This record gives sequence, C-alpha cells and structure tokens, in this order.
Amino acid sequence: MSSLRVPLLLAVLLSVALCQYEDYEYQPINMLGPSGPNCHQECDCPIGFPTAMYCDNRKLKTIPMVPTGIKYLYLQNNQINEVKAGVFDNVTADLRWLILDNNLLTNSKVAKGTIDKLSALEKLYLSSNQLTEPIIPSSKVLEELKIMHNKLTKFPAGLLNNKENLTSVNLQDNELTSESISGAFKGSKKLLSLDVSHNKLKKLPTGIPNSLEILYADYNDIDSVVAGYLNKLPGLKYLRISHNKLVDSGIPAGVFNVSTLVELDLSFNKLQTIPEINEQLEQLYLQANEISKFDLMSFCKFSGPVNYSHLKHLRLDGNNLTQASMPQEAANCLRVASEIMFNENSD
Repeated sequence: MSSLRVPLLLAVLLSVALCQYEDYEYQPINMLGPSGPNCHQECDCPIGFPTAMYCDNRKLKTIPMVPTGIKYLYLQNNQINEVKAGVFDNVTADLRWLILDNNLLTNSKVAKGTIDKLSALEKLYLSSNQLTEPIIPSSKVLEELKIMHNKLTKFPAGLLNNKENLTSVNLQDNELTSESISGAFKGSKKLLSLDVSHNKLKKLPTGIPNSLEILYADYNDIDSVVAGYLNKLPGLKYLRISHNKLVDSGIPAGVFNVSTLVELDLSFNKLQTIPEINEQLEQLYLQANEISKFDLMSFCKFSGPVNYSHLKHLRLDGNNLTQASMPQEAANCLRVASEIMFNENSD
C-alpha cells in the first residue's frame, strides 16, 4: 500500500490496542514484601498493601475464604470452577475489586449470595470463563464490568438499572444477538464505553444511554445502520463497525454526518461508495471494501477558508482506488490530512 504521508499516530494507536485489556493495577508479590498474618495460606496479603489478597496463578479450584479487611482480590489464572456459599461473607460490604479472569466458572456453580451480594464492588472482571449469562453484583457503585471471552447468549434487561456509576462494559467475544441485549444498558446512565465486538449482532445495540462516547461492534453480522441512530448518542466520539456486512443500501444518507465523531471505522465491509461524513471527523478507516470512486462531496460540500475537512488519517487501501482517483480539489478539502492510504503500486 502507498501513503501520501507517513503517520506518527499509527504506532501509538497500535500500542493502545494491544494494552487495552491488561488495565487493572496488578503488581508482582515480590515487589510488595512478606504476607500478613491473617491471609489465607494459599494466597498472599502483602504487609505493604494489607487490603489486597493475591491468589492468582495458584491452580486453585475454589475460592478460599476471604478474610476481613480485604478490598482487592486477585484470582485470575487459576482453575476455579465453583464459587461456594460463604466465601465473601467477611467482605460483602467492603470488597471493591474482584478479578476472576481466566478460570472455569459456569453459572450453575456460582452460589447465590456470593458475587451477587457484593454491595461495594467497583470492578468485576469475569473474562475467559464459561458463563452463559452475566453475573451482576448488587453494588450501586460498580464502575467497570468485563465479561469477555465467555459463552454469553443473553443479557436480560434490568440487570444494570441501579448502576449509576457504571462507565465501562466489555462483552466482546461471546454469542450475543441483537435481540438478547435489547434494553440491557438502559439503566447505566453514565456509561461511556461499550464493547460488543466478536458477537452475533445483526444491528447496532439499541437502548444505549446518551452518555456513550465509545462503541465497538467489530466482527459481527451487521448489514445496516438505522437512520438517526447516532443522533440518539450525542456524545459518541469513537465508532467501530469493521469486519461486518455493511452495504450501501444499509447506510441511510447522512447517518454518519454528526459533529461529535472523532473516529469512524467501517473497514472490511462491502461498501461501494464513501459514505457522507462530518467535516469534524479526524480518523476514517475504509480499507478492504469495494469502493471504486473518490467522491469529494463525501468529505466537503464546499471548501473555503473556514470550510474544510478535519480528517487527519484516511485509509482506502484494499479498494478499487489509486491516488490518481483523487480530484485536484481534494488538496483544499483535505488540507490537514497527514495520511491518505491507497493500494500498493498505485499511480
């Protein structure tokens, strides 16, 4: 592929993407000193960090009894297949973080009155297990929920109704359909980020609070976007619908022409034309579609001293376009673009 100018931002974006799932504050035990006296014998509770209990990477099959005073519990990378009644009785009103990634949990083996009764939980990570339904704590202060890489087939409406502090939900790589998540997020009025990529959606999720700023729906079966969809999300800045089945007939005129969007990813679809975007958009990814015409009207209705596209990065490689496809007037419209990428060996 060829580029008009080489971007400096691409490496930064890549590094962010690679690190986005390893974001809880975890420190190796050997950096935190000896374990305290009240800790369970199979875990470590560093004297220097007495409110944390580290039980990760221990080949545990069940959760040990959590002692009073623990607020941060690390249980990732074990073989835990059961959550027995009573294990959280000492910390039901105190536990803030529960990390259970990469275990063997199923819904039938999680006893009632355990995770669902945690009333102070702020972060719940249940990724890489075998859950078919979400497990939601009673906590009204929950901020972050991650249930990636499971077998979720439904997310019933109402589960998040009292989660007024919830800002991030990540459900990527499950078996969710559009119908199974209809109305699931209505109660989370402060939700900023929602990731439903790698599922079985046929349309973008509905009933999302208007606070949302980030929506990732890559790798689904979406073939259309409802007219006015983005108008219901006045704060949306980042929208990714790559690796879907979008076609021109499923893109209503002006559906992406909203001034709040900063990044729009429509790559790896079946589009034949460039959809109309707002002049404020900065990142547009259209690679690997079936586009054969560079329509400048998609970017600028007219150009002038104060009327021009703010696009910085535009990817068109993997289409039926070359640099020669760009009209001469494009330089005025796309005057701030630092990268416009076409196919290799283009004219």
